[in-house]
Amino acid sequence: MSERIRVLVVDDSALMRKLIPTILERDPSIEVIGTAMDGAFALKKIEEFHPDVITLDLEMPRMDGLETLRLIMRRAPMPVIVFSTHSREGAYSTFKALALGAIDFVAKPRDAAAGHLDAIAVELIEKIKIAKRASGRKIRASVEVETKPPQKKPSRATLPPSRIVAIGISTGGPNALQYVLSQIPADFAAAILIVQHMPEGFTEMFARRLDECCALDVQEARSGDLLLAGRVLICPGNRHMIVRRMPRGDMAVLSDGPPVNGHRPSADVLFHSVAQEFTLTSVGVLMTGMGDDGAEGLGAIKAAGGMTVAQSEDTCVVSGMPRAAILKGYANKIVPLESLSAFLVGLCGSDRTADRDRVEKAEKKDKIEKNEKSDKAHVSSHRT
Repeated sequence: MSERIRVLVVDDSALMRKLIPTILERDPSIEVIGTAMDGAFALKKIEEFHPDVITLDLEMPRMDGLETLRLIMRRAPMPVIVFSTHSREGAYSTFKALALGAIDFVAKPRDAAAGHLDAIAVELIEKIKIAKRASGRKIRASVEVETKPPQKKPSRATLPPSRIVAIGISTGGPNALQYVLSQIPADFAAAILIVQHMPEGFTEMFARRLDECCALDVQEARSGDLLLAGRVLICPGNRHMIVRRMPRGDMAVLSDGPPVNGHRPSADVLFHSVAQEFTLTSVGVLMTGMGDDGAEGLGAIKAAGGMTVAQSEDTCVVSGMPRAAILKGYANKIVPLESLSAFLVGLCGSDRTADRDRVEKAEKKDKIEKNEKSDKAHVSSHRT
């Protein structure tokens, strides 16, 4: 039997410090080596016990989870799974924690105070195992290193997109997406639709956070939102997102269909829809994440003549999702995280390239018309 995963549980609630270890030790591969009631005690126990993974509550007295996480990452970086509450403040703190270096988060059930944690037991155990495997892998620093927000384009015509880019992503996604989107210019010529595996109640804050740190227009999707050049739509948690070509414009449509591959939202649902509606102008991108959601959908985009991209495994926090597509031969290109934004801009273009193309097409058309007139004049003079 392989060595057990040594976990330190950090939570200010005595009930949670009792229940979380009970849940974790249902799995024989996990050993809870200690608990701590706040960040100060946690730092001492880290030095004493050297855990493999830490579960960290964010709301604690004396030293809260964010300050504790900063110190952990500064002194001896290790995998951390944060516990988050279902609230606006909880979501904001969660994304701060992910930017600071936490591997992933688990949302506490609304009735957690009553001791009801069974709903998250499987998820928590699974993410601890992922965190242990991902130890040592690191996503580039995100909003914590930003000095000022990017310049948004002050005004822009609502142009139809040159392509439709569909992205499927899971564990490690928030930082990876922020890294990629922050490097794409405001005049990007394509529309981007994103399925990030994330619970209901967190995607709105996630979209706002991305909107603050990149030049693109990022928002949580609503049914009927038009697909426009430079617009990024994040699928809401617990919904599916598909696309439809309608008389008033191409749009996103949300649905409450059953989970696919165990997920709602599912990347496969979005990818199959994009492949069907946009064929040659569709682009599918599978990024960091566990499992195989999106692999078959990426294959559908490839079969429809679209471009398919997988993030390189060595730049993923967890490489399961892109690897599943790569192994099936569904990825046209394998691109590292640091090159993904440049690849998309080169593939889809920007307003500047679109303007250049329009000028080139107009010049080519004008040249053809002049040649036709010249040929007609030559034929007429020859006849006379």
